[in-house]
Amino acid sequence: MVSVCMYFQVHQPFRLRQDFDFFSIGSSSAFYEADEAEATIIKKVASNCYLPANEILLRLINKYSGRFRVAFSFSGVVLDLFERFAPEVLDSFKKLVATGCVEVLSETYYHSLSYLYSKSEFLEEVEEHKEKIYKLFGVKPTCFRNTELIYHDHLAKDIEQMGYKVILAEGATQLLGWRTPNFVYQPKPCYKLGLLLKNYKLSDDIAFRFSNKSWNDYPLTAEKYASWIHGIAGNGEVINLFMDYETFGEHQKADTGILDFLESLPTYILKRRDFDFATPSEVVDKYQPVSKIKCDKFVSWADSERDLSAWLGNSMQSSASEYVYSLEAEVKASGNKNLIYAWKKLLCSDHFYYMCTKWFNDGDVHKYFNPFTSPYDAYICYSNVVNHLRETLNKSISVNTRNLDKVSETGV
Repeated sequence: MVSVCMYFQVHQPFRLRQDFDFFSIGSSSAFYEADEAEATIIKKVASNCYLPANEILLRLINKYSGRFRVAFSFSGVVLDLFERFAPEVLDSFKKLVATGCVEVLSETYYHSLSYLYSKSEFLEEVEEHKEKIYKLFGVKPTCFRNTELIYHDHLAKDIEQMGYKVILAEGATQLLGWRTPNFVYQPKPCYKLGLLLKNYKLSDDIAFRFSNKSWNDYPLTAEKYASWIHGIAGNGEVINLFMDYETFGEHQKADTGILDFLESLPTYILKRRDFDFATPSEVVDKYQPVSKIKCDKFVSWADSERDLSAWLGNSMQSSASEYVYSLEAEVKASGNKNLIYAWKKLLCSDHFYYMCTKWFNDGDVHKYFNPFTSPYDAYICYSNVVNHLRETLNKSISVNTRNLDKVSETGV
């Protein structure tokens, strides 16, 4: 038996106002989140992707009486945005999860790089995310995916100690070497945790090449793609197809045929009785790890390098990320919940992604949902916002200090 494991990431960040300039820093009336633009984007993606794709998945689950199964990971911030701007989208995801054929994964709440900078913040976010998932969907995740599939042996060990049974990662060449991603593995330092590696060739055929008319295999039909899947029989036990959910109808528009492809694919895959669909946790229950994988350098699923350079590849990105994390202790010590929430949203990896100066093969990918015309504009805006937060924090500390002094003087 060979299992197809389809996993979709669902994420949108809180975006910043492009016109938040130096003169807005410290203003009590300054508001730096682009609410109107955010609402427009969420509703647009909901119309193009989330709602129609969810309808297709629900039909497939019902059509195949549970034989079709998928997994989702939702960032906490996208769930916040759904609650605020598109509750009907959240309801449609709840219907999918209620079928019992959809696994929900655990991740960082704010889609952050926190594991690289602050272990305490990372643990807080994972716990906050677990609580949100249980509140909305009534399930407790047993599978973990870090932001943008950022992965390392140390992360795997920590995730195992946190009680998860499976972690996802990119099937990067620097990680796999001569091996294939089409088996279950185990992280080198772990004894219980299963490791599932993305088959990036087959995943990217859908996510990035589907509508490319210069691609040798264009047009990609469900029947053709299923034949590639079937060709793995005898050389693997699981085919991990991991991608952004926005692939279906947003990144690849409906007029490319991507939604029809999604609806037709299970029919062709399930024509072979030795193939089925399984969620990540089901895969590690079903198949034993074939060997251990060592990963002593961080890998991710971003760009052709599949490393951290999409977020930390230049001095702007490094300085911005170091600066915002340097505020952690003071922000949390303030006890101001609104301030803490504002700071945490600024940890979202998208802010640093917009500052990326790469071009050529990866450049177009960095333009997805990017509100800025250049990485330099993104850096300037982000710096202004973080400095504004810094000023707000200073004022908060000053007010608290004056209040404490008054209490000391009056004894009240």
